[in-house]
Amino acid sequence: MSIRKLIFVGILAILAMVLTESDLKAQSNWEIGGRFGPEVALDMTIPLAKAPRLHPTVYLYDHFALGTYFDWLFAIQDGPSGLKFYPGVGPEFYFYNGFDLGVAGDFGAEYSFEFPLTIGFDWRPGFMLTDGFYFYGNNWGIFARFRFGEGVKFVKAN
Repeated sequence: MSIRKLIFVGILAILAMVLTESDLKAQSNWEIGGRFGPEVALDMTIPLAKAPRLHPTVYLYDHFALGTYFDWLFAIQDGPSGLKFYPGVGPEFYFYNGFDLGVAGDFGAEYSFEFPLTIGFDWRPGFMLTDGFYFYGNNWGIFARFRFGEGVKFVKAN
């Protein structure tokens, strides 16, 4: 394993430990919208509980790909009520010149307005597991999603 991969895994582990110490967790909602960056995508969120959510994405650029990330939402203590940040992880399926499989992290921040709009940015670095094992880090994007539900309330974790 290269030093670059070890540093990446170490940063992920430290980030996960720091984020699990947070006092506040966000309330998740059904959302759908667009994600724009080097890759254009249809971006969705599906709540699984108060903080974890499923975050499927359909990439629609020069080839077709699907990503499904499991995100944990957190609020910044004493921060704005609509601001959330999240780490996540999940598989990515690529359908061009055959089939390829990757696994990626999903790190982002988003803001839910009082009206049904959520905006934000994220970065999804990952590892391609087929077609040779390699790291890729160019999957970043800004997004805007229509929100179904409240979306700006936070609750204390038990």
